[in-house]
Amino acid sequence: MKTLHLAEQLISRRSVTPEDDGCQQILRERLAPLGFDCETLVSGPEDFRVTNLWAKRPSSRPDAPTLVFAGHTDVVPTGPLDQWSTDPFVPAHRDGRLYGRGAADMKTSIAAFVVAVEEFLSTHPDPALSLAFLITSDEEGPAVDGTVVVCERLAARGEKLDWCIVGEPSSVERLGDMIKNGRRGSLSGKLVVHGVQGHIAYPQLAKNPIHLALPALAELAAIEWDRGNDFFPPTSFQASNIHAGTGATNVIPGSLVVDFNFRYCTESTPDALKQRVHEVLDRHGLDYRIDWTLGGLPFLTRPAELVGAMQQAIREVAGIETELSTTGGTSDGRFISRICPQVVEFGPVNAMIHKIDEHIAVDQVEPLKDIYRRTIEVLAAGARA
Repeated sequence: MKTLHLAEQLISRRSVTPEDDGCQQILRERLAPLGFDCETLVSGPEDFRVTNLWAKRPSSRPDAPTLVFAGHTDVVPTGPLDQWSTDPFVPAHRDGRLYGRGAADMKTSIAAFVVAVEEFLSTHPDPALSLAFLITSDEEGPAVDGTVVVCERLAARGEKLDWCIVGEPSSVERLGDMIKNGRRGSLSGKLVVHGVQGHIAYPQLAKNPIHLALPALAELAAIEWDRGNDFFPPTSFQASNIHAGTGATNVIPGSLVVDFNFRYCTESTPDALKQRVHEVLDRHGLDYRIDWTLGGLPFLTRPAELVGAMQQAIREVAGIETELSTTGGTSDGRFISRICPQVVEFGPVNAMIHKIDEHIAVDQVEPLKDIYRRTIEVLAAGARA
């Protein structure tokens, strides 16, 4: 099983973010003989070097569409090693499962990408589409020197992308039951409400920021920011941390700090959300400041060629009808969607990602590769028509 063997090779590399530890070199050695032009882009400061790979096999046909496979070779830290049944970087098989850090997120997907392309090109040496790989070692980390940097470089030189499959583990209970055709955006804020510190027995001489802020926070939590749409749930405001006080029980604090986040859909914009927050806080007469962080823009791929091809491939290989979903956190799809009109995420079952004893069912591996290969075939046939 070529896919399983390649997945094991990748898992054996200790590529804890931002390290790639030679994973991308393994991919280069498989892709270059197939006619891929492979470029390595190293980015980031000396103490956080990120390795990125852009590999493309252009079609001989002018104006041929480009299908990109995107993924990350970096993995999250292992956690306590003594809680793992086996070394997380030594692939292990037990009870029909492949164990190792990255087995589900997302080295098996990358292996399936590569073998799917190898098999496709063996029978279609001159396809009517270009094929490409965008691989980073900075997805599980800050994500500032990875895919976003590659996308900026591609945009600057006018590279045209048409379809992209991100190999994130999207399936829920069985392989193929869910495709992510979009993700919500993420907008975070750190709110500091200023008061006047004083003795708790003399509140008239102080100004309690907790008391001042609570009505405004309650209003923010109750607002209907939007109603969502056919693909997204309504936008949500959530406070994640609140801190005030000196630790003493007899001191009114001088300030209150609140961390909050919007997971917002395509019905809202960052600027509109910011404006509404400021309107509420201003109306309550607060002395405050907010530091905003835009973690990612939302993206949505409506059903068209890519979604249709993947739905057909899943139906033929797995025998099920897949669900389209935009749930979950952010992914590198948020960067790719800026230069590619159709982006989806599809990969294995995600129940064990980031966990101790991360694993994937071995009987998912070949069908995953087959779904990717069949998707290429369907898109290539459409491009040829």
